[in-house]
Amino acid sequence: MRKTTRFRELLLTPRLEFLLEAHNGLSARVAEEAGFSGIWASGLCLSAQYGVRDNNEASWTQILEMLEFMADATSVPILLDGDTGYGNFNNVRRLVRKLEQRGIAALCIEDKLFPKANSFLEGEAQPLASIEEFAGKIRAGKDAAQDDDFVIVARTEALIAGWGMAEALRRSEAYVEAGADAILIHSSQATADEVLAFRNEWGDRAPVVIVPTKYWRTPTQVFRDAGFSLAIWANHVLRSSLAAMQKTARALAREQTAAAVENEIAPLSEVFRLQGVAELKEAETRFLPRASRGDRAILLAATRGVELGKLTEDRPKAMVDVAGQPLLAHIVSAFKLAGVHRVHVVRGYKKEALSLPGLHYVDNDLYETTGELHSLALALDAVGVSEGALYVGYGDVLFRRHALELLLDLDADVALVVDSNWQESANLGRDADYASCSSPPTRRSFGEPVRLKRMAADLPEAERHGEWIGLLKIAPPAWNAVRETTAELLKQAKGGRPQVAALLNRLVAAGLDVQVTYTAGNWLDVDSLYDVIQAGKFSAR
Repeated sequence: MRKTTRFRELLLTPRLEFLLEAHNGLSARVAEEAGFSGIWASGLCLSAQYGVRDNNEASWTQILEMLEFMADATSVPILLDGDTGYGNFNNVRRLVRKLEQRGIAALCIEDKLFPKANSFLEGEAQPLASIEEFAGKIRAGKDAAQDDDFVIVARTEALIAGWGMAEALRRSEAYVEAGADAILIHSSQATADEVLAFRNEWGDRAPVVIVPTKYWRTPTQVFRDAGFSLAIWANHVLRSSLAAMQKTARALAREQTAAAVENEIAPLSEVFRLQGVAELKEAETRFLPRASRGDRAILLAATRGVELGKLTEDRPKAMVDVAGQPLLAHIVSAFKLAGVHRVHVVRGYKKEALSLPGLHYVDNDLYETTGELHSLALALDAVGVSEGALYVGYGDVLFRRHALELLLDLDADVALVVDSNWQESANLGRDADYASCSSPPTRRSFGEPVRLKRMAADLPEAERHGEWIGLLKIAPPAWNAVRETTAELLKQAKGGRPQVAALLNRLVAAGLDVQVTYTAGNWLDVDSLYDVIQAGKFSAR
């Protein structure tokens, strides 16, 4: 059902219905969750939340912008307190069209002059528009509405201005004849006598709306018995929040500690809930690339890199300058470009020198006597389990974003990138982890998974299909198996230094699905001064 239709039903139901004031998206959602079937977008409160007076100092376009947030945040209909319509009949026509475009169900306009002043500020001194002028605004608004159920409520200020009951009735009659769907009769008296007298004289010519701000002591049953259609709690959410904000601000200024208020304010989790954070998380699983779903990365960077000599006397290898930035910064940038933004770095040697901002650090203070698998175990414990994938790399291995993207959508327990140009490392005599796979890079069937069979530095050349580039991905279902297998290998090593390659072999033997994706180049292992020079060229491309 359209919001306009739902509001019209609220207006025409034989029982008394209630609207609650709201002035932004958050308060509108609070109103709906509290059980209200409709919302009053109060002119006073919309102005106040901008910090300006209720004298049309907030422009009508600013009001429209806030209304759009309110409509998006809720499913119940909204009645706008549209003051005098922000101008003449032409302004009302345009206002109605814009309200319909934003999903606002109804408009209330009052018969004062533009710019208006609040009814409770010298109300008797405020002039009223002529009946003919105001009736013209109503006709213009009804004519502009594309939806026949769009409601216009005519609010008369005759009682507020001191013009008497006869004038209030005369104006209301003319407004209904011009097309108003309901009359809002306003009073500044401390009792409900005026509005009750109006309701008795008015009869059932059109629904009557009241705003019991001043005559709040009147029991609600009186309004029910009198046959009013809607009662509006017109500013109570703003006033209650203002009191709470003032109390909190004074306490913080006085005590200078958040402990003074923490037990009296809503938890951040409640703010996130009202903002719809859970819905966004669910949507991310459907619409975002895999590497944007809370994925994380671990970079193993605990070693010095003694082969780099003086370059690492006062810093670890990962912090060696490459093209004006630390080597680690280039690696982190590749992860972030691929959508992996939470990066954990394992530090060891000169750990105080490894402190790039925006990263999460895990310290391996036993780096001199332990190996990379011990660093990985520490990081796995620190990272914990999340819904996203976990990527593992090294603090001295540069790679292009393309190499990481090869892993993003690979559906496997564990996936790794293997360079088919393994001969280069072999010719240079470098240490390397060679991979034997279920099929070589030149003989893959389209779409057929390639699986790791075995990885070893001394793998016979006849069995080599490529060199692991030091980059792998662990899917969430395999996290526990990886953590447990890592712990088991470390326990069995009895002080030895098992490598990640040993972990991969153990996972294959345990029956996990360890898949391979091939690349040709697109990475660089920085092991020597020559490599540092090459790294500068690599990062510049």
